[in-house]
This record gives sequence, structure tokens and C-alpha cells, in this order.
Amino acid sequence: MRLGLPLRRRDIVCQQAVELVTDYLENALSAAGRRRFERHLADCPHCTEYLAQMRATIELAGQVTADDLTPQMQDEFIALYRQWQAASEGD
Repeated sequence: MRLGLPLRRRDIVCQQAVELVTDYLENALSAAGRRRFERHLADCPHCTEYLAQMRATIELAGQVTADDLTPQMQDEFIALYRQWQAASEGD
């Protein structure tokens, strides 16, 4: 979202920014990709807020222990993991 300014060929749009957030947080973007991403953030308060929410989620998730989860939650996570594992083995 460039606040009414025309997009340049190398600019990214919000959907692309959302798709790049994980790579950005893991420092997996190239230097040019990082600059493009940060240029988008400078003009887009929505993506800036999304990035802040992702950082907060990561921070909070890192503080969760198995004892914090109910037995039902543990079962659901195990089921999700097994589904993911089965899907990745099928690839």
C-alpha cells in the first residue's frame, strides 16, 4: 500500500509482504529482498502492524510449556503434528 503513489516495478504489495514475513524474521531474505520488504513497511502501517503481531506471537509462543497446555490441547497439537508429518512423507 503505497498511499496513492504509483507502484514501481520492483515494489512489493501487501500480499507479497505477508508471504515474506517469516523469511524476513529468519533473516532468510537477500539484501535486496530485505530492502524491498522494509521499503514496503515504511509506507504500509497495516503490514507494519502485521509484522509486530507476528513478533509478539513468536515471543509468546516461545514461553509456552507443555504444562501450560490442557490435555485436549496437547492431543490437538499431536494430531496436527501427525497430519503434517503424514503430508510431508507423501511429498
